[in-house]
Amino acid sequence: MLGKNDFLIALFALILPLSSCGEKKDASLVIKDSAEKKRPLIGFSIDTLALERWQRDLDIFMDRIKDLDADVIVQNAGNSIESQNKQLQYLLEQKVDSVVILAKKCDTLTEQIQKFRAKGVPVIAYDRLITNADINMYISVNTEHVGEIMARTMLTKSTGPSWFCILGPEDDYNMVLLHRGIQKGIKNTGIRIAKTYYTEGWNYDLSYQEAADIITGRIVPNAIICGNDAVAGSVIQAIEDYCPDRRIPLCGQDADIAACQNIVRGKQDFTVYKPITALSAKAAEFAVFLAKGGKVEDIAEVKTQKSTINNGYADIPAVWLEPALVTKENIDEVIVGSGFHTKGEIYKTESQK
Repeated sequence: MLGKNDFLIALFALILPLSSCGEKKDASLVIKDSAEKKRPLIGFSIDTLALERWQRDLDIFMDRIKDLDADVIVQNAGNSIESQNKQLQYLLEQKVDSVVILAKKCDTLTEQIQKFRAKGVPVIAYDRLITNADINMYISVNTEHVGEIMARTMLTKSTGPSWFCILGPEDDYNMVLLHRGIQKGIKNTGIRIAKTYYTEGWNYDLSYQEAADIITGRIVPNAIICGNDAVAGSVIQAIEDYCPDRRIPLCGQDADIAACQNIVRGKQDFTVYKPITALSAKAAEFAVFLAKGGKVEDIAEVKTQKSTINNGYADIPAVWLEPALVTKENIDEVIVGSGFHTKGEIYKTESQK
């Protein structure tokens, strides 16, 4: 017959294995639940949010990431090359599963991107090509086509052969593509680009001053093609300040709300709309797909378009979205119809501004 102490020891011996089995089972369940709940973590490094355009891109991107049951860490470089590199290092340390980059300067991210690639993290260049770096893919609107649309449409607006270009910074590769498209659009037309000015850092004070110098100079251009709508806005302001009675055909791109308002008021001849909603959403979809282990070559648009662009490192798979011309005549169809801006926003009167 067991004594009291012997009974307690035997009982403890029976309970201990049961408790251990229970703990092991619970632990395995916790691990399984954790794995099931793991969501892809996407990094988004953006040059600046100072422009309406990039704020809109980011909002759409974040909404789509959420729809795809993923998470995102956004880093705003505030127009600084140094900050962008530091923030990319931070995203790497956060162990993001893929990263989307809107570069401040196209050729300053090589070393940082190599760190991502060494860790097997896919890198997508967004809207601006990143050069001399091992990126996985590039997604943008066809900027060369934007330049062609600008040039060919301006041929119907200009009354003379001498045009000026006030573009964005030369280190933004989109400006290289835009200028190439403009040159293609005026080929064999007798039009010449008398001067091309590159606005350093997208500083609109500089584009304003350049426009003021041009329109008060000896040679007044027959047309001005601008790098974007914000540059066009600074040119319009310079004309109003220095030569309010002078009318110079001009255009931009992005279909910013201010540009759309200027078009219906006759201050800007046209803009080029880039399907930002589709661009941002597609970038989010690609980022999540790659974060989950998908391959670039399996992306439907990559298969369909079969397009590449050489970034100085390699031929990079590229996905292009097509732009659309926006004039006073079709603004309701293209801009209001797409939901990009409302009719009330575009046709807001001066007293409502």
